[in-house]
Amino acid sequence: MRKIKLEDGKEITISEESYNELSKSLTKEKKYELLTDRPIIYRGRTLYQIRALRDFGEVNKGELGGFIEKEDNLSHTGDCWVYNFGKIYGNAIVSGDAEVYDNAKVYGDAEVYDNAKVFEDARVFGNAKVFEDARVYGGAKVFDNAEVYGNAEVYDARVSGDTRVTDDVRVSGDSIIYNGNDIFCDV
Repeated sequence: MRKIKLEDGKEITISEESYNELSKSLTKEKKYELLTDRPIIYRGRTLYQIRALRDFGEVNKGELGGFIEKEDNLSHTGDCWVYNFGKIYGNAIVSGDAEVYDNAKVYGDAEVYDNAKVFEDARVFGNAKVFEDARVYGGAKVFDNAEVYGNAEVYDARVSGDTRVTDDVRVSGDSIIYNGNDIFCDV
């Protein structure tokens, strides 16, 4: 049995099993570890491959992921993950249920979150944000302060400046969108 002191000063006694369950739920459980024995140097930065410590989403315990510079790059909450040869570095953050995979890269101060996906050879960098159910792929580049969100897709195009691409918009090919344009689908 364990005694616990509550915020109001009262003490309660709970079983060891209950204490362990409570302790586990209050502790931030890590979902991956950095494999520090196999770093890679990428653009002058040391990145580490990651390995899942538990099952979550589509990821199984023991599964190898992509590469990150530090734990701040990939949240331990949600089902977010970096797969294959994907890389997250600098002050970039991937969180929620977002995914970065194939040879995609997220770096600088960029953020990818919610259910967003960045894949193939896409790059998200600078202060860019990709979120909700947006997809950035192919050779796409989203950078500066650009935002891609909603169900928007950017494929093989460049989106930069203060541009926002949202709703069901698809930007592709050799398109270059910049200087604060807002591109949305008003059906």
